[in-house]
Amino acid sequence: MVRSDNLTGALLMMASMACFVLNDTFMKLMAGQIPLNQLLFLRGLLTSLAVAVMAWRMRGLIVRPPRRDRRLIVWRTLSEVGAAYFFLTALFNMPLANITAILAALPLTVTLGAAIAYREPIGWRRMLAIIVGFGGVMLIVRPGTDGFTFYSLYGLAAVACVTMRDLTTRGLSKETPSIFVTLINSVAVMVVFGLASLLEPWAEMDLRAAALTTGAAVLIIGGYLFSIMVMRVGEISFVAPFRYSGLIFALGLGWLAFGDWPDPLTLLGAGIVMGSGLFTLYREAKLGRKTRASRALRRH
Repeated sequence: MVRSDNLTGALLMMASMACFVLNDTFMKLMAGQIPLNQLLFLRGLLTSLAVAVMAWRMRGLIVRPPRRDRRLIVWRTLSEVGAAYFFLTALFNMPLANITAILAALPLTVTLGAAIAYREPIGWRRMLAIIVGFGGVMLIVRPGTDGFTFYSLYGLAAVACVTMRDLTTRGLSKETPSIFVTLINSVAVMVVFGLASLLEPWAEMDLRAAALTTGAAVLIIGGYLFSIMVMRVGEISFVAPFRYSGLIFALGLGWLAFGDWPDPLTLLGAGIVMGSGLFTLYREAKLGRKTRASRALRRH
């Protein structure tokens, strides 16, 4: 049986999400044992070495980005550092599924951000889906209630940082290889949190912590690789919805590793966010097909 490109793309997307959620699980297992700055430095060191080897093999080490790209790379790097700090701080203090559900709003925030930054058409249907999706996020965060945790705001800050990262990535020209940008970001995370780790005592790494840190680095590299590969296989409109498999993985791993299970309101909010995101991806795919069809007609 021959596997279609779309099926291959879907499997790669789910593999990417599994790697990222497993990485989050490994990092959360060390919460309270190893300081965050130390963990991010050590993981960043291992990740940077691996990405540097990949960049060298892909001939992406010696690059002179255009002037406009340099500014975008700086903003993307700052966003990556902020995302790492805010997300992992929230992760260390919240159930895995809850913070993953907040991050599920990313397709909505990126769509809205692209409409503002790049004047991409959005339409009333997607705008309504975004508003409904943000309502779902509020059900997860629940400001002003007994179920509210301050670290939910860190999760929202992580969403803002990742949105900025993705929007600046969209603005990069084809002359700047993705692997080169990934290497710069990885090194920046390593350096920033390495310097921050010098301001606090380092914790001794036992065999368990060393194995978890190494495993986290391997998994995040796998996540990067699979996410790059998925962009080259199958139709994006078919593959993109499988990004939400990460929420399913987070529910299962959160229950198995930490005994956490979201309350009904959080699950309802996650369902609303997921449904709104899927509808937004569907509308983007439909509009993309219409645009390609109209261009083909004009050529003929």
